[in-house]
Amino acid sequence: MRQSSKAHSFEKKFGEVIRSHRQDLRISQEDLADRCNLHRTYISQIERGLKPVSLKVLVSLSKALKSRPYRLVKEAEDSNG
Repeated sequence: MRQSSKAHSFEKKFGEVIRSHRQDLRISQEDLADRCNLHRTYISQIERGLKPVSLKVLVSLSKALKSRPYRLVKEAEDSNG
């Protein structure tokens, strides 16, 4: 697998982790976006694995999702096979 394919695969898995945590909290993409001071379409793109996130956004997401940045990343890594 090429490096870019691996990165895309991780972004997809990370997005699935974000979606799962958001749904566990029973909040909408719009609510999550408001909590992170981001746009709803950006949250949608993250959840679909279309956009990578910066460290700043990772920290913001983790706080809004009541988690830790490393846990979100580890969860995505562990599900990546």
